Amino acid sequence: MDGDTFITREGFILNVFGYEHPENRVFAFLKYIPSRFKELFNIRLLERTWRLGETELFRAEKLYTAQNYQTFLQVFRKNFPEYVYFCPFRRKEVISAPLNRIVEVYVPRERLKTLIESKNRDALQELTLEFVNLVSSESRVPLEDFGVHGSVALGMHSAESDIDIVVYGSQNFRRVEASIEKLVGEGLLSYVFNNRLDAARRFKGRFKGKVFMYNAIRKPEEVAIRYGECQYTPITAVKFRCKVRDDSGAMFRPAIYKIEGYTPIGGLALSREMFPEAVVSMIGCYRNVARKGQHIEVSGMLERVENTKTGKITYHVVVGTAESEEEYIWPV
Repeated sequence: MDGDTFITREGFILNVFGYEHPENRVFAFLKYIPSRFKELFNIRLLERTWRLGETELFRAEKLYTAQNYQTFLQVFRKNFPEYVYFCPFRRKEVISAPLNRIVEVYVPRERLKTLIESKNRDALQELTLEFVNLVSSESRVPLEDFGVHGSVALGMHSAESDIDIVVYGSQNFRRVEASIEKLVGEGLLSYVFNNRLDAARRFKGRFKGKVFMYNAIRKPEEVAIRYGECQYTPITAVKFRCKVRDDSGAMFRPAIYKIEGYTPIGGLALSREMFPEAVVSMIGCYRNVARKGQHIEVSGMLERVENTKTGKITYHVVVGTAESEEEYIWPV
């Protein structure tokens, strides 16, 4: 499931991306690079390092740029070709790990359970549990529907690490979102806004001096599509404004905004039958940036979507194709 983290035989740590995966493979993005492979990656790395067991790990300064993704693809293609998969339904190469290369999986829900049962918790682990219990109590979302993500989940956190949690289910997420807003109003939490997207998402804050983040993961019953059910064909880059008609899938990754009122900004005029029905963000920072009834400005790739079972054809716009740095969703 999206949000799960896994370690491969080579020591790479990747996060699962999305909910559609080929048989015996999983789509993922690279998060941590073992130090022995550091020189293969010609990208800017954070000065800070992490350690899992005996392995020293590095992380890209920016995880989600088109340039970095293409670099990751090139390095894997040349040195670890089993991590590159040509998707016949998207007609392009993507990073994908074979299941037989995975040695350990960290599921957020299970990591929280392990943390609760642990007898020897450190200060950050204690604070993480205190935060989860506070939000669970205020929102009345059971602890079973929360999970721990990030370095705390992997047990490789330090004093610099943040509290990174997940909430399972769209309705649970909305309840948690409202409860965090209430707790901010009461002064028990505060928001942290580093940019306009943070201000729109309100997913980041501070609890007792420590930064926290929370995101959403679909419950199994909320996964409506399987790999191979749709064929995706890129048409053209587009830039436009529109109104969010349905935000029920906006908090997940991929984030799905059903839209109406497509209004192009310059560029190519589309025939009405090609007007997109949805905006789909592959980039996590564009999750939950707008709610139903709000307007957004979008730059992305128009795609033709053909259902391979029914033959029905629709159109959507993808943000985060890894082809351009100029793809975005901005709240208007």
